Amino acid sequence: MAEISADIVKKLREATNVSMMECKRALVEADGDMEKATRLLRERGIAIAAKKASRATNQGIIASSTTADGKTSSLIQVNCETDFVAKNDNFKNFVAQLAVKACSTDTNLGETEKSELTAKIAEIGENMVITRNTRFVLGGTGAIASYIHMGGKVGVLVDLACEKAETTNNPLFKELIKDLTLHIAASRPRYLTSAEVPADVISAEREIYAKQVTGKPANIIDKIVDGKMKKFYEEVCFVNQLFVKEQKETITSLLEAKGKQMGDKLTIKRFARYQLGE
Repeated sequence: MAEISADIVKKLREATNVSMMECKRALVEADGDMEKATRLLRERGIAIAAKKASRATNQGIIASSTTADGKTSSLIQVNCETDFVAKNDNFKNFVAQLAVKACSTDTNLGETEKSELTAKIAEIGENMVITRNTRFVLGGTGAIASYIHMGGKVGVLVDLACEKAETTNNPLFKELIKDLTLHIAASRPRYLTSAEVPADVISAEREIYAKQVTGKPANIIDKIVDGKMKKFYEEVCFVNQLFVKEQKETITSLLEAKGKQMGDKLTIKRFARYQLGE
């Protein structure tokens, strides 16, 4: 049997990120053959991941990354079993690396990064799931901003467009886009505008409101339901919401006022909001 030195164990550990004990065990079984030991560890990793796959993953973190040119930003959510692992630097670094990868693709990383995830499950010893990922690429003039809240419990992306290139360097613009990310995190909009609300959602809401005022004339019911729908849109549609820092103006009026100050027209093109537990 080949002698298993500390150096070869360390070398396998550095190559696989698996514990020293598991590396030594694999090398003993492989009679010191690094390639065979690596294969054994990979096979065990797959087996471990399969064994842990049924475990609930209610904890985790949300992370974001932005390319050097600032034109692409990502949002990714990776779940794990315990808060202890969610706060572990090893896990957080893994998610950060995935966030960087998410800047280069729109594909589901849960599918493309299966082998890396399997290896990390074997290394850390908990089930993990790459829940979702989103990428925003700037199209036209404007900026994309991200915000991570509550230590990774909430993550936000927003795409704010303008018509003049110089506007993006205006301190007012930079402050506004930051405020918008904070607003999204706090106010939880579900849609950008009322036009994006699905017809079945509108129908269901109108039906609920109509039942709340039965017995009144049809024209009165319609007016009451219309009023309640206006309130509904103010609650769930980003541009209709009252600005979290100034409850006297809506996001739409905020954009108009700030655009006027900067001599430009501002438009929110899209946003994304992730929250653990959703």
